[in-house]
Amino acid sequence: MAEWPTPRRIATLSVHTSPLEQPGTGDAGGMNVYIVEVSKRLARLGVEVEIFTRATRGELPPVVEMVPGVTVRHVTSGPFEGLSKEELPAQLCAFTNGVLRAEAAHPPGHYDLIHSHYWLSGQVGWLARERWGVPHVHTAHTLAKVKNRLIAEGDRPEPKARVIGEEQVIAESDRLVGNTRFEAQDLVAYYDADPARTTVVQPGVDLERFRPGPAERARFGLPERGKVIAFVGRIQPLKAPDVLISALAAMSEPDTTLVICGGPSGTGLDKPSALIELATSLGVSDQVVFLPPQNGAGLAALYRSADLVAVPSHNESFGLVALEAQACGTPVVAAAVGGLVTAVRHGLSGVLVDGHDPKEWARVLDDLLASPGELRRLSAGAVAHASDFSWDRTAEGLLRVYREAVTEHRALIAQRLEAYAW
Repeated sequence: MAEWPTPRRIATLSVHTSPLEQPGTGDAGGMNVYIVEVSKRLARLGVEVEIFTRATRGELPPVVEMVPGVTVRHVTSGPFEGLSKEELPAQLCAFTNGVLRAEAAHPPGHYDLIHSHYWLSGQVGWLARERWGVPHVHTAHTLAKVKNRLIAEGDRPEPKARVIGEEQVIAESDRLVGNTRFEAQDLVAYYDADPARTTVVQPGVDLERFRPGPAERARFGLPERGKVIAFVGRIQPLKAPDVLISALAAMSEPDTTLVICGGPSGTGLDKPSALIELATSLGVSDQVVFLPPQNGAGLAALYRSADLVAVPSHNESFGLVALEAQACGTPVVAAAVGGLVTAVRHGLSGVLVDGHDPKEWARVLDDLLASPGELRRLSAGAVAHASDFSWDRTAEGLLRVYREAVTEHRALIAQRLEAYAW
């Protein structure tokens, strides 16, 4: 059997958030990390990657080289600033025009494949697929129907327009990539995705950057004594940092500090001021430290400085924070939802908690912080568990999906040409 062809160049679509943005604020999060890390490794495997994203500042250059073999194209579509993610569907026509123009500047066949991330990008990929005659691979990262089933109090449900948009993209994509088997099951159960076109490729972690090391509490102004619980992520109802503040107020373990590292995003409890007010009302304001989003080295240092990392999200397609923390040797306490069930090995690398009752979270956190031996055991298990994940493995898994999609697409074209000849 002939070797499946490797695509020479792929167009990666990330409409609503740029891989160059700092994760942890606005709309930048795990998806940004995913695109950056996978693109770099695909380039090392000989696949050129061009990432299309919406320009959000006027001074941004049209094209930026991230690393050799990976470029980011800033597409002008709508006002540069002040446009929320909910308003972006109205700009998809302009964004698509920018993508098609970039391809039209090259000879036909410039791109071998399209990989879109999130449903907005999927809408663009759907049209570009028809225009270019290449296969379209889609990764949803989050799904509206799933989010609406697990919606946080005070958060807005995802609109019907997004649900319809996702249904269209899922029906028209050549391949669907789920981060976990649970996400793949959701695609089939809630969107009638074809199981034969749905593949699981798990995200990874940078095991060179995120690894065990000494705590650096002074770097963040944290007390050298006592226990530290860290929350890392965007401050929005979906991520549920309020659950941890309420749990802190119910805890009995003395000298415990809660670090909330991230920037505002979303609705409801999206501003740090709301969390400050909650901490004040519960009498724990002197135990809560707010930090801005951290870069890679700073983030790893923060994970190492914590006794536990808590991920109480109402839903996560995977939960990269949990995996990064475990790679640093820090056990994770996470909600038993979505991809966190895969990212955290219950009883080995951390603890999964059913529900979001602050009293239950307080009990679990208290029990762990009062048991140094258990923390050491979970720390060793966390490192071992995280070692099974790597971005190299993710890139290789995606490359297999790409090869299958390209091979099947070319076979389909050959069949059509043969039928036409008759």
